[in-house]
Amino acid sequence: MAREIMILQALDHPNVMKLEGLATSRMQYSLYIVFDYMHSDLTRIISRPGEKLTEPQIKCYMKQLLLGLQHCHKRGVMHRDIKPSNLLVDKKGVLKIADFGLANSFAIKPEGPFTNRVVTLWYRAPELLLGSTDYGYEIDLWSAGCLLAEMFLGRPIMPGRTEVEQLHMIFKLCGSPSADYWIKMKLMTSFRPPPHYKANYEENFKDFPSSACALLATLLDLDSYSRGTAASALESEFFTSSPLACDLSALPVIYKDDGERSQTKRRKRRKGLKKKGHVYQTSACNVSQSRKNQTAEQSRRDSESAKEKSVAQDMKCEETGKSGSSTWSLFMNERSMNASISPVFLSSVRKSPKTEGHPNALKNIKNYTLWQASIIDMINRNELGPLRKSFSAMDIRLDPENLSSLYEPNKKLGHEM
Repeated sequence: MAREIMILQALDHPNVMKLEGLATSRMQYSLYIVFDYMHSDLTRIISRPGEKLTEPQIKCYMKQLLLGLQHCHKRGVMHRDIKPSNLLVDKKGVLKIADFGLANSFAIKPEGPFTNRVVTLWYRAPELLLGSTDYGYEIDLWSAGCLLAEMFLGRPIMPGRTEVEQLHMIFKLCGSPSADYWIKMKLMTSFRPPPHYKANYEENFKDFPSSACALLATLLDLDSYSRGTAASALESEFFTSSPLACDLSALPVIYKDDGERSQTKRRKRRKGLKKKGHVYQTSACNVSQSRKNQTAEQSRRDSESAKEKSVAQDMKCEETGKSGSSTWSLFMNERSMNASISPVFLSSVRKSPKTEGHPNALKNIKNYTLWQASIIDMINRNELGPLRKSFSAMDIRLDPENLSSLYEPNKKLGHEM
């Protein structure tokens, strides 16, 4: 990626993708290259069902491609992967060369050998297929020639499945190379095609304009030195003969295909479902919160009613002189204990498992009768002050004398009982 970034920084042309910036990700430790948004590519435009590019449109796209290649070659850059999917088109119809991941710059590496495992198979020059490691800008011009024929036909002209099959397709089109070819190209491979193949440009390109056939014969020459340059291709008769290249406004631009439309619809549908789910979750939370509020309100009401009853019973006991027995009846009253003493006792209000006591909690207390009587005695003498919400909170606030009364028999308490 470092080499690609260096190459992109050296290029600045309307028909070459411009490096806008770099972005990093702290979470994934990744580096992202930022480019302008492009609406389509040349593959999508060529493969439109039932539609073919006109000659003026082909000339316009081809001219933009060669201008971009001319700029790259002047800066010492070989793209090494020219194909329709790497040629992006914006909404105005401007074609830009993209994806310099396989590119090489002579400023970085001025001399070979170079790897021959470059360029997509259908657009790969024959010298690369034969194993050459000493090549130049001519491999980009071969790819441009394949692309020119594809725009006229509406499909790739040499869709080989293997390298050997691709070589046979090339030799059927361009003819078998002479013996001098192998010496001139410095190819050490032992592969030799059948000698009976003859050049067949006119038969394969019979429906093309004559000016286009002449340019294709130059760009698709087996001898890489005979392909010329991008600048010489721009000066060919193909671009000067009628009809001339059309304006950018006359080019077809595809914004979104059917697949992207369906994906957009699915995204909108998912967003709608998520919003509905959010509303449902919010309503469920509101219902749960209202239930909690109702439970707390009911508990508060029960507590207040129990306190009112206890106050009324205390006043009644004071009038009749039986306050001790009334207090005893107060603690023996299950509802009053549920409401005012501790949450460990069973209650009419359903409590969560975290606050609800075990049913056998009272059985585990030793001398429960004495313990309960001592609490009653302390309440009658007003030694504890306001009644606590739970016995656990009450026990740690008792005096040593009161603690002894909980666990040791008290003569006074026994006498009163």
